[in-house]
Amino acid sequence: MKERVNAAGQPLKYHFASDNYAGICVEAWQAMEEANRGLACSYGDDAWTEKACEQIRELFETDCEIYFVFNGTAANSLALASMCKSYHSIVCHEMAHVETDECGAPEFFSNGTKMLLVPGENGKIDLDAVEHTITKRSDIHYPKPRVLSVTQATELGTVYSVAELQAVGEMARKHALHVHMDGARFGNAVASLGVEPKEITWQAGVDVLTFGGTKNGFAVGEAVVFFNKELAYEFDYRCKQAGQLASKMRFLTAPWINMLQSGAWLRNATQANNCARLLETEVKKIPGVRIMFPSQANSVFIEMPEQALAALRAKGWHFYTFIGAGGGRFMCSWDTKVDEVAALVQDIRIAMQL
Repeated sequence: MKERVNAAGQPLKYHFASDNYAGICVEAWQAMEEANRGLACSYGDDAWTEKACEQIRELFETDCEIYFVFNGTAANSLALASMCKSYHSIVCHEMAHVETDECGAPEFFSNGTKMLLVPGENGKIDLDAVEHTITKRSDIHYPKPRVLSVTQATELGTVYSVAELQAVGEMARKHALHVHMDGARFGNAVASLGVEPKEITWQAGVDVLTFGGTKNGFAVGEAVVFFNKELAYEFDYRCKQAGQLASKMRFLTAPWINMLQSGAWLRNATQANNCARLLETEVKKIPGVRIMFPSQANSVFIEMPEQALAALRAKGWHFYTFIGAGGGRFMCSWDTKVDEVAALVQDIRIAMQL
């Protein structure tokens, strides 16, 4: 494996901790460079932002309202706040990112909307549990359910199928709920399913999608896509108040144009997914190692003895163990190389023999 170095030129083992560790892909970098030539109007009143919105509408084959923010926490939190009053509640999986990793931001930006947690295998909400949570009380002392939130791909590396999302949409309509989709790794889900983006969003009943760019090779930036345009009312004010209105907006939006036109967004996701499939396949051959969840996107959750995990870290591998239900999470990115996966597999094999 060719050795990587950090910014100071020091040797660096490849990190499988997060797809956020990867840099900016060529297509996104070139788009920012082109946007940097000359002057442009600020706060989104520029040609790049307008074109990026057009590209996203073409991708989803529908008219929709689009806003751009710096990060996923803001995208999810402001999107959820746009659908809720403070006395409402949001139903989501107990391991959803909006519950476990947003530091209370959805509650903060919605002035106290409560998160109602439901279980479900492999990171997907159990619809029977959802219905029980929604219907178990209807009195004024209970926060009124207003939004059903799903994560695609899930925090456990699984992917909702078209049929599963259609069932989610039907459940939401039955109980007059809005549907929010946390799509930080939406590209990975599309690549995994091999479907058109519309099939797993508005056609399935999704009202608002947070479309992730950062984990897909962008420098920074997420798109909040309102398929239900009524929910976008005064969302621009929410962005401004939350410090998410970029003055030099073209640097957030220009990469969307190049990434979507060139197909790089889907190629990047496919590369990350393929590396995860390879890792899963090879690790399954090692005695004593267990794959914890089906690997359908770009992460692999591996259960192995604590001493083996410690041995991997001692060799310089970076990965998380607090995400999921124990074990190690190994995340592949658009920049992951096949030989890096092979090197990791070899070190896991050695670690399991200690």
